[in-house]
Amino acid sequence: MIEPASYVAEIELALVSSPVLENFHVLRVWTNSDDGYLRLRATLVNGDFLEAAEYFVLDVEAIKTVDYRHQWMDGARKVLRRRWDSTPDHPELGNFPYHVHVVDEQDVQPDKPMSILELLKWFEAHFQELSD
Repeated sequence: MIEPASYVAEIELALVSSPVLENFHVLRVWTNSDDGYLRLRATLVNGDFLEAAEYFVLDVEAIKTVDYRHQWMDGARKVLRRRWDSTPDHPELGNFPYHVHVVDEQDVQPDKPMSILELLKWFEAHFQELSD
């Protein structure tokens, strides 16, 4: 069974070893025996900006991401590239409330829940093609 503090340590290890991050700073972190929260800011290797926040709970001996907001901004132009969030503001989308805003606030698409670990994996798989 993974505990919330161990989950945070796993995220921090993934941040340190991620090839797409130039640097990062944890703004806030806390854990209890059954839940936790992590918020960070990072600079990507191309100069873009990422802010990520996740609230998670221990659910049947596994960590479950409950609420999140991750925003990727173009570092030079200061415009949105993508924002993943679980705000319940688009009930018309499949997989409500999980969605992603792509380039434009109005371009909202359904998505799956996105933990910080899954976000890092997504960046490592798609970063080069999307940041050009």
